[in-house]
Amino acid sequence: MMNTYISILRGINVGGKNKVRMVELRSLYENIGFKNVQSYIQSGNVVFLTKNIEPKHLESQIVKEIQVAFGYEVSVIVRTLDVWEATVHNNPFTKDTEKEDKFLHVTFLSNPIALESIDTEKIMEKKRSGEEVEFSKNAVYLYCPIGYGRTKLNNNFFERKLKIRATTRNWKTTKKLLKMAENLQKLRRKEKTNEK
Repeated sequence: MMNTYISILRGINVGGKNKVRMVELRSLYENIGFKNVQSYIQSGNVVFLTKNIEPKHLESQIVKEIQVAFGYEVSVIVRTLDVWEATVHNNPFTKDTEKEDKFLHVTFLSNPIALESIDTEKIMEKKRSGEEVEFSKNAVYLYCPIGYGRTKLNNNFFERKLKIRATTRNWKTTKKLLKMAENLQKLRRKEKTNEK
């Protein structure tokens, strides 16, 4: 049985470091054995099909292959379509019509966190005017009206505070990857129906 996955890489094609072209990344995924591999923009967002495997196993596999092919190690977070969909639908800021989508970001966490263990007071001290932050066990939701490039609530900050690997995507990219994965799932269902 095939399943739909979304993978996001941290820190490629940033500041001239860890350069990888998306055509090369798609080829690497295909060589692993993933099907219907699609990428979105240059920051390492890939949607693909493969047999039903634990995301953690897929992460290890992708990290290893990237290191062999390109000579450096990057963090990779893999989500099933269901988990990604829940992350999108549970964004508390989208329910506020006064908030603009362009200021929304999601920091995806490599492992679930215990919400009660978060030192929210220390984190909230870093907020600037108009900024908001909410936590779920798999992600941090951000509203940054001053712009993500200027916020102190950035990816490095959350990695330090939560002691966990993470990578952040803006809301447009987050929703686009959901749409791509949903379309891939529909295509797979259609193919299965035609096989019968």
